Amino acid sequence: MDADEKRRRAEEKLAGVFADRLARLQRAEAKIAAEKTRLLAEAYALTVEQRSRIGSVSSRERDMPLRSMALELGLAVRVNDRSMQSQMHDAHELVELFPQTMAALSEGRVSRAHAQVIQDAGRVIEDPVDRASFERIVLVEAERQTVPRTKTYAQQRAEVLDPRPLQERHDTAIRQRRVWVTDLDDTLSALTIVGGNVYIHGAYHRLTGQGTTIKDVDRAKRRAYAAARAEAEAKGSDGAPAEDAEPWFDERSLDEIRSDLALDMLLAGSPVIDPTDPTTGGGLGAIRAEVQITIPITTLTGVTNSGAELNGVTPVDPDTARRMAGTAKIWERVMTDPITGVVTAVDRYQLHPSQTRYLNARDVTCRTPGCRRPAKLCHIDHSKDFALGGKSCNDNLCNECARHHTLKHATNWHVEQLPGGILKFTSPGGKTYDSHPPSRVAFIPTDDNGGLAVAPF
Repeated sequence: MDADEKRRRAEEKLAGVFADRLARLQRAEAKIAAEKTRLLAEAYALTVEQRSRIGSVSSRERDMPLRSMALELGLAVRVNDRSMQSQMHDAHELVELFPQTMAALSEGRVSRAHAQVIQDAGRVIEDPVDRASFERIVLVEAERQTVPRTKTYAQQRAEVLDPRPLQERHDTAIRQRRVWVTDLDDTLSALTIVGGNVYIHGAYHRLTGQGTTIKDVDRAKRRAYAAARAEAEAKGSDGAPAEDAEPWFDERSLDEIRSDLALDMLLAGSPVIDPTDPTTGGGLGAIRAEVQITIPITTLTGVTNSGAELNGVTPVDPDTARRMAGTAKIWERVMTDPITGVVTAVDRYQLHPSQTRYLNARDVTCRTPGCRRPAKLCHIDHSKDFALGGKSCNDNLCNECARHHTLKHATNWHVEQLPGGILKFTSPGGKTYDSHPPSRVAFIPTDDNGGLAVAPF
């Protein structure tokens, strides 16, 4: 056996060692996931007990123990409290309704992702005996298959055992239709629409048909232009069309056209060829909602291309920010401290209460740690209750969304205002969490030996 063959076989054995180590780590992760699931389930059960002692009051008041616990646990691991509340509920359901799956997870025989697809598919089975039978059958598959294959198999088995007819399941599921926005990288966002499959596929096919027509027209235009040019060149150079006479061709892909058509129909009600052109009444020209865009003055004047910001949530590319500023009926000036970047004052033509303008500019979003709800959609909250002597001054006010505003007043969460707009949250469990106002300072490279310059946002 030569040296190359020996090295190859040694490397193959090393791959086996890696596989064994990875499998051990995955089993260990599964056991930790089971422990975490039991902890969250225990916390959820405690809130259920607390809820039962509250008595016959409004459902919102009975929800306060769960909301408070979710916020406490979420802040401890830097998870949004709404997400934590869902995790607690799922953990409680998994422990209570799927004991065989929990046992397999605790022993490392399946991953948390396998357990989740079993839970998601099996929760529709109401009969405990049928659900136990479902678990036993699907776990055999889960221990030897990937998560996607387990999911498909679990859904098939659950459908057999689900006592509800398809129409009833559809009528229930269709009530979950919704629309939401997910912010992506590089100034892009995704608009997701969940609805009936007939309508969603119909809309997609309509966009595809319209996009294909645009591409067909463009191809025909290209062929006609090429034929005219060839004919002119055959007659001599004097008959050739001038370079600046070349028509405009659509360079967009079918995916790009579909996206442009969908957005333009939503914004303007009818498709146009170029939805980015505000003069057509489509695209940006169709937006009439009031939005808050913070734009560095150097970006607005074209000196730099620093990013602007939409509602304090997602960046806006400079060209779009300039076009929006050029067509805006209302301008709002945001003044910032050149050293700290903290907003000190704002100004706008159409007057609003100055404190509200200042707080919206300072806070940008709900100030509860982890919450991203825009300040314009929040309540102005007195950190020290007005009824208890708290003053209506800026160092006693902050933005809180309706959920967290209610939670603060209904539970033992306390907020203390510190200098510089910093808020100190104290939980019922005695833990403290600081909430800092978002920074509005950006550092840009200079030509002086690679140094950095401060650019107030």
